[in-house]
Formats: sequence, structure tokens, C-alpha cells
Amino acid sequence: MSRSPLRHSTTPVRIGDVAMGGDAPIVVQSMTNTDTADVAATVRQTLELADAGSELVRITVNSEEAAKAVPEIRQALDAAGCGVPLIGDFHFNGHTLLERVPACAEALAKYRINPGNVGKGEQGDRRFSAMIETACRHDKAVRIGVNWGSMDQALVARMMDDNARSAEPKSNDEMIRRIMIASALESAARAEALGLGRDRIVLSCKMSGVQDLIAVYSDLAAQCDYALHLGLTEAGMGSKGIVSSTAALAVLLQQGIGDTIRVSLTPEPGAPRTGEVKVAREILQSMGLRSFMPEVIACPGCGRTTSDYFQRLAQEIEGYLGERMPGWRQSYPGVEAMKVAVMGCVVNGPGESKHADIGISLPGTGEIPMAPVYEDGGKTVTLKGDGIAAEFKAILEAYVARRFGG
Repeated sequence: MSRSPLRHSTTPVRIGDVAMGGDAPIVVQSMTNTDTADVAATVRQTLELADAGSELVRITVNSEEAAKAVPEIRQALDAAGCGVPLIGDFHFNGHTLLERVPACAEALAKYRINPGNVGKGEQGDRRFSAMIETACRHDKAVRIGVNWGSMDQALVARMMDDNARSAEPKSNDEMIRRIMIASALESAARAEALGLGRDRIVLSCKMSGVQDLIAVYSDLAAQCDYALHLGLTEAGMGSKGIVSSTAALAVLLQQGIGDTIRVSLTPEPGAPRTGEVKVAREILQSMGLRSFMPEVIACPGCGRTTSDYFQRLAQEIEGYLGERMPGWRQSYPGVEAMKVAVMGCVVNGPGESKHADIGISLPGTGEIPMAPVYEDGGKTVTLKGDGIAAEFKAILEAYVARRFGG
């Protein structure tokens, strides 16, 4: 699926085998929460995330043990046939770890550097330079990731003091956004001066408020054409985290801002991390920016649909599509963009079914017990009786083979 003509980043960036920026599709990213030194656990979770559709996986590299584990993790993933690029998340001691464990520096596809956590003054400059020089030697990409919870305090003090002396001082919120952008752009300029190409730089300015995130990325995109990583940091749990992330990312993506996204959900204790990948993919697909699997269109139900049969059928069809997609994806290119309607009564059922690639309109309460099936806008057959689900699956299978098998 083509990208928005509004996309601001013109410089493509390659992270391992994954392209982003330029004309590349928007990339889905996630992050493990295992102790990276635990190779088996980290490999297992990375495979889960990659299988769920994460195209980049970030791992914490916070100790020498974790750094030494990274090459083993990379080897284990390759042995399992998983080529997902690994991103090293560095804070405070990244310069030391990359120097002491060069195999880690080589195994990673990208380094994430937070300019607020590398150190103060000349010490911070030396540490930042050391990490950028390592990236240059190994031809790796770098994400310069500014986070409002860990900003460069020297930069904060300088810009806040300047603002206080201004004839028309800006609000505290606006100054925070300006400081974050300044930190990102100054760090990017320093990285380029050290020899890191623009095609190796990704920027992010993460905040935890929806309106704050929209404002800071809108300003950042207006001031540069670097590839941008989007994400609402500390989005939260459950529906709150999903809604907040969707609200923020959707506005920015609609403006053509963003080249890779992460939905930073707090999972339930013991729950898999894959939920954040599913939400990220659904955001992109719902906006028409990418297609990952066929979409089931189903009505919410009302007084005309007192039976729950259409709900159960919609759920069954969605599960069936998920089961069939691994095989279909290999044999039927384009099937991921298919739309399947499962509707519950005569009011909108036939119309929605006609607009979908293939659809079925089930009878509502008091309606004639027949279910017409529509393919490419025309009615093809009417199903009756207790075998509707099995018959519709067979029709669906034949439709996919005919429509996408050429």
C-alpha cells in the first residue's frame, strides 16, 4: 500500500534488512521486557514479537552481561530462521559496553541513544561521540531518542534561563517541547559532524500526553526531514493505553509524520508483550496505510439482532482468517487487503456485504431465515439451515483462490 504523499522524511534509512523512511512502508517496532542476559528468555520473547508482526525489536543493553548475550541472541534467532533486526537500548553506560563488547556492537542493527542520559558537559560529549564513532565503524543506524522524563538538564537550564529573560516568555509546556526538539536536532547535527550519514539517523521525542506528543512531533517534522520514530511513552494499561496511543499516532500519521511506530502498552502481569504489536498493526491498517490481514466488517448488533449467531459467526470467521493467513500469504499475494463482511440483519447487511470483497448478510429477528452471500458486489448464493458457517468458509476459500491466485 502506498504511503501518504504528505510524508516528510525524504532520507531512507536501512536497519538490517528493514527499510524505513523515504517511500518505505511505516515499520512496526516493539520491545522485550526480559533480562537480556537471559538468552533463552530473550530469544523466546523476540520470536513471539516477530511472529506477531514486529519488524524491529528493541532489547535492553544495560550491563556487560547483557552486552555479551546479544551476539548469542542474534545467533539463536538466525538459527531459528528469524532475521528481525535487534535494536540496543542504551542508557548511561552505552559507550563503555560498546567498546568492551565489540561483538555486541556488530550484532545490533541499531543503537538507541538518549542524549539526556549519556552524561553532563564534556563527559557527555565524549560518551556520545564514542557511541556515534562505534556506529560509524560498524555501519549501524542510530536512534537519537529524547524523552521528556530524562532530558539533558544543562540544556534545560540554559533554555529556561533564556526564556525567563525574554520579553515574551513562552509557557513551560512550550519550552519543554522546544528543549526536546533542540536536544534531538543538536545531537543529530553532532552525529553528522562525526561522520554518521543522514541515512543512518532516526529521531524521536517521546512524551506521555496525547496533545503534547502531537505538538512536539508536528514542530519537529516542520524543522527536519530525518526519519522519525513515533510512540507515546508510558501509554498505560488496557483500553486507556490503546486509546491514548491510537489518538496520538493517528493524528500524526494522518499528517504524514512518522516512519516507524511503537505502542508502549503496560501488559497485564504474566501476559505476552504481543498485544502492543497487534495494536500498532491495527492502527496502520485502520488508517489504510498498510494491510496485514483480511479485515472483518461486522455490525454491533441492535434490537433487530436479538440472536448472537452473527456475533459468533463473525468471531469464527475472524479466527479462520487468522489460521489461514500463513498459507494464504505465501500463495495469494494481496489477500491481506481483503474485506469480509459478516452482518446481522437486512438494514445494512446487504449494502455492507456488497461494498466488501465478500460478505454474508444474516437474518435478523423476525426476518426470513436466509443468508445471501455477495462477492465483488453481486449476490452469488443464498445459504440456509444449520451449515451456514461451514458453507461460507468453503465459499470464502474458493473466492480467495479465484481472486488472488492469478
